[in-house]
Amino acid sequence: MQNDKILSTLAEVIRSRKQADPKESYVASLNHKGLDTILKKVGEESTETIVAAKNRNQEQVVYETADLWFHILVMLDHLDLGPEDILQELERRFGQSGIEEKASRNQ
Repeated sequence: MQNDKILSTLAEVIRSRKQADPKESYVASLNHKGLDTILKKVGEESTETIVAAKNRNQEQVVYETADLWFHILVMLDHLDLGPEDILQELERRFGQSGIEEKASRNQ
């Protein structure tokens, strides 16, 4: 699978499993439990990613970031969003300095 297609393909799989039997699909079980459970997993994976980075364990950073991205995709789907929404926002910011972008939020 091409790297540039992985997020969109994974988002499609997540979307397709959203309504599956929660006993047979991890994605369905997260959605069945609701947004708070999904957000708890995002927080947990964020923390694990930070700890791996703090420990400078590159292999673990990659593993935990993959878990984090997966759970973020579940969260986005639960909120009827997808990676394309985030990519559009990143594209909008492209060519603009981070300082300028942050200042524009405060206006």
